[in-house]
Amino acid sequence: MEYELLGWPPDGPKLRLDHERFSYAGKFVMTNTGKAVACEDGDLVAAIAFNEDRTDEATLWLRYVTVAGDRRGEGIGPELVRLVRDRATERGYDRLRIAVNNPFAYEALYRAGFVYTNETTGIAELILEYPAPADDTSDEGANDGRASRERYQAGLEEFRERDLSTEEEAFLEARRDRDPPDTSASDL
Repeated sequence: MEYELLGWPPDGPKLRLDHERFSYAGKFVMTNTGKAVACEDGDLVAAIAFNEDRTDEATLWLRYVTVAGDRRGEGIGPELVRLVRDRATERGYDRLRIAVNNPFAYEALYRAGFVYTNETTGIAELILEYPAPADDTSDEGANDGRASRERYQAGLEEFRERDLSTEEEAFLEARRDRDPPDTSASDL
């Protein structure tokens, strides 16, 4: 798998994604967002669009993350998010944020080191950010990069209160009372 950052906002490239393979396909034709992609054997399998926060130039928002429907669950999304995360911090961004609307995306972002902020958008998306807030490290104040179980479970609980598919309900039940996922690349 090859991961590549194609450009930064506001001069990002246009990507034409197949709407039958990718969620949010139409959002990638905008040129005012940066883009990163994952490709395998010349086939695009995932993409991210991102832009700077309008009121805080030190914050980068990941706007859309999409993985081809037949490739979801392979860890491609979290790995691509890690690429953008690392390049953005190298570029000087202090914080990255993303709003998610389903528990699968929530889990994938946790795998990339993002943490639930206990905030939602006006359309009920949960906001996650990187790096984790200083008050959200694991037991006894150790800063090993693992987010607290309480905050992780609070986000899952937000989803449990919604109308969910059977698959989403099973996914959430399997994570009840568990610690956040490991953020190391080796677990993907």
